[in-house]
Amino acid sequence: MLPCYDKILVQPKNFNKQNRSRIMKSSKNPSSIQVIERMARLLEALAGYTESASLKFLAADTGLHPSTAHRILASLAEQGFVERTGTGDYRLGRKLAELGCRVNARLDVRREAREVMERLRDRLGETVNLTVREGDQVVYVERAIANRMMRVEQVIGSRAPLHVTAVGKLMLATGDEAEITDYARRTGLPRYTPHTLTSLEALTRAAREAAQQGYALDNEEAETGVGCIGALIRDANGEVVAGLSVSAPIERRRDEWIPLVQEAAAEISGRLGYVS
Repeated sequence: MLPCYDKILVQPKNFNKQNRSRIMKSSKNPSSIQVIERMARLLEALAGYTESASLKFLAADTGLHPSTAHRILASLAEQGFVERTGTGDYRLGRKLAELGCRVNARLDVRREAREVMERLRDRLGETVNLTVREGDQVVYVERAIANRMMRVEQVIGSRAPLHVTAVGKLMLATGDEAEITDYARRTGLPRYTPHTLTSLEALTRAAREAAQQGYALDNEEAETGVGCIGALIRDANGEVVAGLSVSAPIERRRDEWIPLVQEAAAEISGRLGYVS
């Protein structure tokens, strides 16, 4: 599913009794999957303990039969969401911390990017977008909309395949050629316009060129008449966490914007702790 490109003509602690009661009174939505609800109750119960908790306490806290709680906890442990201590008790696992860090990173990059995006929008007079990667797609998570009669907008939450976006090609280029090949095989490189890159050779060449240049272009590859310039945003560990792009009607896009987009992406990266 492509982003909704709209060329818009505008007319101007230890667990306490209160916590136990709250969990046991959790809503019973008949449409929810029972095992997921039980899993959530166990994780919430575990979060109420400063260290670890025994199966007996967790079963009591959640109102689950000990055998049921044990089966769910065992499955959670296999996936890394729960850990078993040397004494046989349970505690929250590292996988939850990793996922929490990812959520925080996304929230942080949106917060840190907003001012920079608005400044870039005001300087260029075009819409600026913030995207993150989810699997084989980019997701639009923030935008600074241009204040002009004819503009390009991407709807927050919309998605686009990596190979049709400027930022997406840069994200593909962070992997090796085998990863680009795997992406092409998985997706089939569907065509959206006459300009979409639909061959592995063309996509690999474009991704490598983008990586060497430090920016990428979308030359009407996602939608006819729309052009973009993209650059990557990195965190303190040097990991790519997002992409910054400017979108405009293709006839208005200018090559002299490229260093400005790169500088804005670098500023956001710096705010996240990245040192070039």
